Amino acid sequence: MKKQLILIYTVTLAGALSLVSCSNKKFEAINTDPNRPKEVSTTTIISAAQKQLMDNIRGSAGSLRSSMLFAQYFSENQYTNESRYDLPRANSDIYWDNVYKALNNLEQIIRLNTDPATKAKVTAGVGPNENQIAIARILKVYAFLSLTDAFGNIPYSSYGNNDPDFQALKLNPEILKPKYASQEKIYTDLLKELKEAAAQLVLSANTFGNFDGIYKGKPDQWKKFANSLRLRIAMRIRAKAPQPANTNIQEAIAGGLISGNEENAALKYETKAPNEAPLYRATVTENRRDFSVSHVLINVLKGELGPVTVMDPRLKIYARPNNKGAYVGQPYGLLPSLASILKAEDISLPGTLVNAADFSETLMEYAEVKFLLAEYKNWDQDEYIAGVRASLQKWGVDKVSEDNYIKALPAATQETVLSQKYLALYMQGNEAWAEIRRTGYPKFLVKPGDVVWPDAPVTDSEQKKFILLAGKGLPKRVYYPQKEQAVNLENFQQALGEQGNDDIDTKVWWNK
Repeated sequence: MKKQLILIYTVTLAGALSLVSCSNKKFEAINTDPNRPKEVSTTTIISAAQKQLMDNIRGSAGSLRSSMLFAQYFSENQYTNESRYDLPRANSDIYWDNVYKALNNLEQIIRLNTDPATKAKVTAGVGPNENQIAIARILKVYAFLSLTDAFGNIPYSSYGNNDPDFQALKLNPEILKPKYASQEKIYTDLLKELKEAAAQLVLSANTFGNFDGIYKGKPDQWKKFANSLRLRIAMRIRAKAPQPANTNIQEAIAGGLISGNEENAALKYETKAPNEAPLYRATVTENRRDFSVSHVLINVLKGELGPVTVMDPRLKIYARPNNKGAYVGQPYGLLPSLASILKAEDISLPGTLVNAADFSETLMEYAEVKFLLAEYKNWDQDEYIAGVRASLQKWGVDKVSEDNYIKALPAATQETVLSQKYLALYMQGNEAWAEIRRTGYPKFLVKPGDVVWPDAPVTDSEQKKFILLAGKGLPKRVYYPQKEQAVNLENFQQALGEQGNDDIDTKVWWNK
């Protein structure tokens, strides 16, 4: 033991003596972490930002425990508080922080492509400055849209607008307590950013290549996504601001929209850690089985609820049968003591494809574009049918089943179009929740006080109902992060003064 200690001390002393004799240059080299390079390529940043953004928007806090429940795609079978709108404020902190982290990465791409010291360097083998900036702008719009639709007024940043209310992501000087921009201003600028970004793209120059997990660097596809996203945003505010909305819709259509499933904006995950899809990580990796497909969605897909009275071929894709081979949805919004009676093996969990490690998370798809066009054209029949076909084909439904389902569809109306849009948006909880708030459809969603499990094994009939814990109905927004009250109190209070109380019944601007 003594020899061992002497050896350790000797080695330590020798190491110390050798360090003393090192030159400053050598010492600096030793203390440089090779895993933290001073210069990070924009290819690395775009890959990280895309994954960071979709991990968060479709993760537990931002989707599985909020919007997927609000849209009644999923139902909880153990802890049912969130499905009854008792929302932990910690979820808001997580969602807010992680979207802004992704936004900071996207902003860094813009900085590197505009700074005279770096703008020439970052294009080598990557793509022109214009394209890198444009792609970052489009993704920033998608990220800010997800934030403002969830919270309302938020700190916001624009590439091409120096409005003094747009103070987020600032450096030199850094603004540690940014103002909250109004949602009306944000929406106006999102449309402007998409118009300018689409025009900025050099369509002949592949940009980011395979580091771009969404479009593999194809600028023509990014342009179609920008125009399609512009269509979505303009339709959302059409009732609130019809003239600018219609102008943007017409320009977006003229500029070219997503025209097939092969052009869908989607990020495909991998089967290897840590790059698995968010739902897979929440269920398989974390070994949780408390997210089930809701009885609402299952009953609609079985043709027992809603405007379509035949079985939907997406049923076996969206959900798995229970241990008896039947499709049984978890009753939505029950007390936990009653909800937990049904075990995971008794009900339908998310489908194998949906819950795969390498699932593709969709930002926007062809089916949604067609449904938006159907609405814009006053519930057009052809656009409606094209939207349904697009969704069925995206999910791999065979041609015979596709045709049979199409034949059974009722004609295009507001209800039928928006009900099919809801079914097509499965797994895109944030967008479905926004559309439910905007349109009031689909009508088959359960309301507070509705009986959701008539055959429940209890004598108290009140326990069979959808019972709220907070709010008056479907959340109109989520709570601001708690830390905002501590670190940015003045601007937080100003936002409440303009928007309304920080509660889930306060409507955002476009929904008032």
